[in-house]
Amino acid sequence: MKLANLSVFFPAYNEETNVVETVEEALATIPKYADEFEVIIINDGSKDRTKELSEGLSSKYDNVRLVNHDVNRGYGGALKTGFESAKYDFVFFSDIDRQFKLAEIERLLPLTEYSDISAGYRMKRNDPIHRLINAKAYNILVRILFGLKVHDIDCAFKIIKKKVLDSVDLKSESQFISAELLIKAKKKGFTLNELGVHHYSRETGKPTGNSIKAVVNSFKELFKLWKELK
Repeated sequence: MKLANLSVFFPAYNEETNVVETVEEALATIPKYADEFEVIIINDGSKDRTKELSEGLSSKYDNVRLVNHDVNRGYGGALKTGFESAKYDFVFFSDIDRQFKLAEIERLLPLTEYSDISAGYRMKRNDPIHRLINAKAYNILVRILFGLKVHDIDCAFKIIKKKVLDSVDLKSESQFISAELLIKAKKKGFTLNELGVHHYSRETGKPTGNSIKAVVNSFKELFKLWKELK
């Protein structure tokens, strides 16, 4: 199965060891699953060579472009820029840390025929134990507060119809954006279906989404939205 068109984007913060391989993997993989496509790198104020390498990729390949944040806005800010920058009817995003195989997008394609959001969930999450515990507790809390019953809220392997993104007003600048998107999409009546995908250990670079500051900001935004929707 192939989509008529697909926007693919990757948020990147200090990912100089992953950006080139990830984009080149996308360029080799996505043409099998979409007649027209674009690959967008969202450089979120990186302090390493991520921007420089991304500029090189966008100069080398016509369907690769860079959107740059001069300062770090956080994961939510990077995703919002990606959603806003995407030009096609279907939008796929994933993290740039190479913990997913992009070829598994093929597993999600059949879901797009009847789902507004086609979401992967990590069948076996390859992260440190403290991240697994935090994620489990977070998923339970979101389910209790918002009634959102999904396997893996934060899995960065989703195909979303652009009409969904054009209809929801996303405000989060933190990791909470994934939950915010699903909560608001559900509230508007959009459909979501999930399918398991493989998840691999990070080989290079360092994760930034589980810092104390990032976790605190996520919970602040979570409770703020809960109060708004009560």
